[in-house]
Amino acid sequence: MTTAAAAKGPASYFPSIEKKYGRPTAEWQQLIRSSALTRHMELVGWLKSEHGLGHGHANALVAATLAEDARG
Repeated sequence: MTTAAAAKGPASYFPSIEKKYGRPTAEWQQLIRSSALTRHMELVGWLKSEHGLGHGHANALVAATLAEDARG
């Protein structure tokens, strides 16, 4: 992968998240969006406790999803 094509920020975690947990990123983001929770750390805690994600992976998914939603 070239430097120009390398994902940056939270998205850099997506390939390892998909490999480790067997779900595409879009599916995780849909779960986050369908949750009644709205605060970053609440969502991170929920992904960790209910879905077994590690802190870094949960944090990356929540950060990317909330940022994407804020952009509209």
